[in-house]
Amino acid sequence: MVCPKGHESDDLDFCSVCGVKMAAAVTQSGDAPERRMSQCPDCGAARHPEDTVFCEDCGYNFTSGAHGEKKQEPAPTVLAEWEVSVSADASLKTAESPDPPADFQPSTLLLLGESYLIGRKSEKRGVFPEISLDADDAVSHRHAVLTRTAEGGLSVKDLGSSNGTRLNGSDIAAETETALKDGDQITVGHWTRIGIRRAG
Repeated sequence: MVCPKGHESDDLDFCSVCGVKMAAAVTQSGDAPERRMSQCPDCGAARHPEDTVFCEDCGYNFTSGAHGEKKQEPAPTVLAEWEVSVSADASLKTAESPDPPADFQPSTLLLLGESYLIGRKSEKRGVFPEISLDADDAVSHRHAVLTRTAEGGLSVKDLGSSNGTRLNGSDIAAETETALKDGDQITVGHWTRIGIRRAG
């Protein structure tokens, strides 16, 4: 029997000349062995593992002998894009609330990651929120979190904040995931409004 490297071997399992594993072995019934390719006949790439149907380099089909085929990979999941807009809404103030800073600038953020912390920065505590609301001192450092779901949705969870989180004017329960939809409004602190918009 000839080994994959071309040596005449006296051994059926491993080449008696170079020691490489033989491509096939005689079955117990003595039938002729089924010869398996250990490398791609198109590009010469090694076949690992040996039961692979397609060559990983050129797409050769070891079963049908077709050239240039590629295994159909499932299409990647495209998550819907969500966008948040942060603004100061003076109508949310209570009698004890200070006015929003005169230089407060509304901002918009496209949510591309899996989760976004809402809160105020604290270098001492090592808290650096992705949605930073430092201008509103009624917002907790770790106030709430927005999370994208596997299905492409978005949820909000209050993290036990001091002054709570409201969704469309109603308080939400702390430490509970609450699903969001396009057009929802989250309000926190003295006067901070976070608008939710589905962008894709």
